[in-house]
Amino acid sequence: MNPTQKLLVLYTGGTIGMQMSEAGLAPASGFEARLRAEQAAHPERPVPAWRFGELLPPLDSANMTQANWLAMRDAIVHAVDEDGCDAVLLLHGTDTLAYSAAALSFLLLGLNVPVVLTGSMQPAGVAGSDAWPNLFGALALLAHGVAPGVHLYFNGQLLHGACASKLKSEAFDAFADHQRPRHGRHLNELPAALHYRQPRQPVRLAVQPLFPGLAAEQLRALLSSDVQGVLLECYGSGTGPSDNPAILAALSEAHARGVVLAAISQCPQGHVEFGVYAAGSALAATGLVSGAGMGREAALGKLFSLLGAGLSQAEVERLFALDLCGELAE
Repeated sequence: MNPTQKLLVLYTGGTIGMQMSEAGLAPASGFEARLRAEQAAHPERPVPAWRFGELLPPLDSANMTQANWLAMRDAIVHAVDEDGCDAVLLLHGTDTLAYSAAALSFLLLGLNVPVVLTGSMQPAGVAGSDAWPNLFGALALLAHGVAPGVHLYFNGQLLHGACASKLKSEAFDAFADHQRPRHGRHLNELPAALHYRQPRQPVRLAVQPLFPGLAAEQLRALLSSDVQGVLLECYGSGTGPSDNPAILAALSEAHARGVVLAAISQCPQGHVEFGVYAAGSALAATGLVSGAGMGREAALGKLFSLLGAGLSQAEVERLFALDLCGELAE
């Protein structure tokens, strides 16, 4: 963990840089000048040498898309490989911060520098805001040295980028490790297709929670909507309506067409273990692959990275079940 010598601060928008408009708080440019003024006002804070980059237009993170994930990945790769940066601090809105951290965890496999994401619950400049503490807290960590990989820093905590979730909508301690069981076999060697220098493509993904009363017609409509992968949020240890043959048939038919079907638990601290109940075994028999203890953010980001690399259905399923960056094994 070497001290950062050349840092890219990459601004994407979010609450941290928002300013008041007629319609309420809105993303705004001009954050570099505000950051430099705040740094100059507090020269005692440890800060590595940094340069500023901005993805335009600045976004409310509620509007983040896969295209934005790819743009962030491209900017980070260029900063490291072309400009010689040895770390990146990415400023991002909180609504989808954990999703972007998870996606980048899998888009940047093999990158040997730290990438830290942070944001704030209140804008910079507001009295009592968490914006400057979060930003300069992350800068201080980078000045001392952070391990390579993707991290999320918030309210004094440095979290694994693929294992964090937003749990609160207003409090400053909004993010935490989701504390799901992480037991998985680690990938021995990174396939060339998953290396961070390999570009990715947008992917048609969907998330479907199971709930009492879910109709087979509803599920079939989703599975027939030209999706490449579906993340099924199951009950408990990976169970679902196993006595509904129409639902099981819809899943089996979609899998036969090449749709990747992945399963996670709806329980905040749960994990999928299909064989515990017969209901879970019935779902697994349709072609579902277990997401073990991954949260929604990690599972979705992992599917995006694997499918976006152009891998086959079988290879996506094989790699999805393996630990790629610490999302399944501590």
